[in-house]
Amino acid sequence: MTLAQWVSLLALNLAGAASPGPDMILIMRLATRSRTHVLAAALGIQLGVVMWTSLTVFGAAAILTAYPSVLAFVQLIGGIALIWMGRNMAMAGWRDRSTKPVDLADAALRLGSLKSAFKTGWLTNIANPKIVLFLAAIVAPLLPQSPSIGLSIAVIAALTLSAFLLFVVVAFFLSTKAVRRRVLAAGPWIDIASGVLFMVIGGSLAINGLVTMIWA
Repeated sequence: MTLAQWVSLLALNLAGAASPGPDMILIMRLATRSRTHVLAAALGIQLGVVMWTSLTVFGAAAILTAYPSVLAFVQLIGGIALIWMGRNMAMAGWRDRSTKPVDLADAALRLGSLKSAFKTGWLTNIANPKIVLFLAAIVAPLLPQSPSIGLSIAVIAALTLSAFLLFVVVAFFLSTKAVRRRVLAAGPWIDIASGVLFMVIGGSLAINGLVTMIWA
């Protein structure tokens, strides 16, 4: 791959990672509550990115694009998972609206363990199979027909690390104490809004998957 191709690949990947979606919504939600939790979630998201990117680079993702019914089933399951996570977020925010966090430590404590944040990040990413279509669109035209193992690993690493660095920048900007103090009282409403967005995105995925399965 040429330098221009690498630049194009990374630019498109960063544009995709920065676009509004479940991953970015989760990062922004957690960043306003706890820096350590948002970084744990970012690592979980990147584990999902590694999995999807590996499938794309090594050609396995072609199965999903070649067989619409398989991709539709994955979309249906992923959509249901996002709806479930969104429901939990919204309900947690609704419960906390009358007992808002008293300080930053209390806000972070209500998020649960770092392990839970990591799992949420991973599940959020893995539940959205649209990343396969995006990656296939930007990776396939740039890779040679039979890429070497070294090039394949380099592409996976470049896509994963560039997206992770973007999330880290957003996380550090939104997780400063000044920002967190300003939005402390709004924490429950941020949870509710994030939950609703998750349910809307999940519902769209699930409906699209179900319709495709019926008409495929």
